[in-house]
Amino acid sequence: MRWRRRPGAGGPARPDLVAPDAYSGRVSGPDETFLDLSLSRSTVHRAGALRTDPAAITAALSDPDTRVLTLRAGTAAVVGGEHPRLALRPPRPEDVPRPWLLGVEDGRTFLAVEDEPGAADGTEPLGAADGPEIVWRGLRDVGADLDDRDAGLLTTATALAEWHQRHQHCPRCGARTVSEQGGWVRRCPADDSQHHPRTDPAVIMAVTDADDRLLLGSGVAWPEHRVSVLAGFVEAGESLEAAVVREVQEEVGITVTDLVYRGNQPWPFPASLMLGFRAVATSTDIVVDPVELRDAQWYDRARLAGEVASGAATLPMKVSIARRLIEEWFGGPLPEPARERR
Repeated sequence: MRWRRRPGAGGPARPDLVAPDAYSGRVSGPDETFLDLSLSRSTVHRAGALRTDPAAITAALSDPDTRVLTLRAGTAAVVGGEHPRLALRPPRPEDVPRPWLLGVEDGRTFLAVEDEPGAADGTEPLGAADGPEIVWRGLRDVGADLDDRDAGLLTTATALAEWHQRHQHCPRCGARTVSEQGGWVRRCPADDSQHHPRTDPAVIMAVTDADDRLLLGSGVAWPEHRVSVLAGFVEAGESLEAAVVREVQEEVGITVTDLVYRGNQPWPFPASLMLGFRAVATSTDIVVDPVELRDAQWYDRARLAGEVASGAATLPMKVSIARRLIEEWFGGPLPEPARERR
């Protein structure tokens, strides 16, 4: 591994790490382009080799060129406005015991730290008193509006935060674990076992019928009027295709065929990887599973556009793969409800 400094940057040299083609979530298959998904974007190299190098992380903490993302209760420090961006800052002395290594870009290291519980809320300067005023926003709120670099940083940091919050005790013996390797491992001091962030695959599918109507359902725990495409977790020992067929059959009693993979994106709430598909129904008779769904119906484009515009139907947020699957079928962005127009 070669080492280098960014031009004009101080501090110790860095690994010569380059993100592959500044990946932005757009991947071409043999026949078509996959969906452009907000949370699949990133330009930062994850720099996995540095996680086991405490000296490299210590050096990054002493380098004023390093940038730190601050998290607080599921939100991040963001400079708002029409084009929001992460409010990144140089390292501080109090960051030393708790940084998570997000990666490296152009020789600059990116870290994340989580504020202690009970930290102040609201709008406040981050860093110098004359610095930018920041707000605290979650990944769902701003993920679709950030640039590729910031979207990747916040998605990774959110995933780590969710994992650390839920896995503070050893599943073997119950002892409290400690964070190591730049936040990518939790080790049990009692039995020395190591535990790594988990990812739970889930399929999500836009099901259409012979008339090209889209199947949308409303979950039993969802707010009134909210509708979306069907989704469900992949079971142990199950292929993605089998999961699509099973989930649709279980939730609405319909068999599907002609599956087409459309792309994937992380959904770290707390640890899902959403794998999107299109599928074609072999019948249209819906039998709703009342444990999962309040209702499910077929929508043509005119009906969906009208109900969204009137507020009779509420779609998933634009950062989600569900919204992208719906709008791909629709042929473009759906009209905003009248109450949300500016």
